Amino acid sequence: QVQLVESGGGLVQAGGSLRLSCAVSGRYVMGWFRQAPGKEREAVAAIGLQSDNRTYADSVKGRFTISRDYANKMVYLQMDSLKPEDTAVYYCAAARRYSATLVVQEYVHWGQGTQVTVSS
Repeated sequence: QVQLVESGGGLVQAGGSLRLSCAVSGRYVMGWFRQAPGKEREAVAAIGLQSDNRTYADSVKGRFTISRDYANKMVYLQMDSLKPEDTAVYYCAAARRYSATLVVQEYVHWGQGTQVTVSS
């Protein structure tokens, strides 16, 4: 059974940074998604089995960085220059494929989520 456990959320001022972590057992394509109140879940970033295979939503390009550490079984989302519109519950998810994708339907395992709140 795949277990995904997120951590690192919190409250930060606009312009600040946070790093989210996701503990994952096994080798999967990993993605970060977010869902704000009243909105649909949207993709943020994804990383393939090869760590240099990464893709980002346009809204976070240049501000967020996804990475993975196979030795420690972790996936990270470094979030810089945060904006109030980044406020959401952030989820990590796992997909059974080789290359990164932002297609939410490809992801079959999900974590419980961690709240990120950016104040203006």
